[in-house]
Amino acid sequence: MEDLGLRALHRRVAGIDVHRMLHVVTVLIEQPDGTMQRHTREFGGFRRDCRALAAWLSELGVELVVMESTGIYWKSVHAHLENAGVPAWVVNAHMIKHVPGRKTDMADSKWLAVLARFGAPERLACWAALSPGNNESAGKRKSGRTRHGNSVIRFILCECANAARMTKSTLASKYRSLMVRKSHKKAIVAVAHKMIRLIFVMLSRRQPYIDQAIDYAAMSAKKNAPRWIKQLKTIGRWPSSKAAAASH
Repeated sequence: MEDLGLRALHRRVAGIDVHRMLHVVTVLIEQPDGTMQRHTREFGGFRRDCRALAAWLSELGVELVVMESTGIYWKSVHAHLENAGVPAWVVNAHMIKHVPGRKTDMADSKWLAVLARFGAPERLACWAALSPGNNESAGKRKSGRTRHGNSVIRFILCECANAARMTKSTLASKYRSLMVRKSHKKAIVAVAHKMIRLIFVMLSRRQPYIDQAIDYAAMSAKKNAPRWIKQLKTIGRWPSSKAAAASH
């Protein structure tokens, strides 16, 4: 495992080789003396099996789970892990099998656990984890059409959406229009969807976000006017009350 040339970031990790009716799970636990303890178990593909899988990983205190993203069979596992509060990444199966360091005789679930332990799949983590149709297209992954997805990212986006609804932006306008026919929670999620799509466009075009509903010049003046006035008075450029009266 040392041939990755990376420092271990997690002490309790798991890798899941996902199939239609069989999920092979390998857990790696680093002991206080630096030795590794490995557990491998197989679970079926029914909901009760996924619940048992998530409960087992939760009991072991697993810090991070890495699953392959081939097919759609990982969705149920990911949802159960999320419900159990176990962080999970979904990565591209083709890419992770070509990460340098992989031993040819190493089981897929074990290799996934190794990558999780060293944080090696971070760059390969799919935005697909945010999407209900993850493998339908790369575009949908990147646009972040969220449903079950990464719980941390979803939480941050919803917090941002909740803050945006109290501004004078177009996002706030969207929230108000949605509230006519949706609940607060659904409206916030919809605004979060819009935000992540905007983020994708901004990063793709390398352009800042400009909200059409906001007068940035007025906002800047309101914020900076006291400082500007103070500086003008300091250098004697601010008109006195007598001069201002004379001009009228």
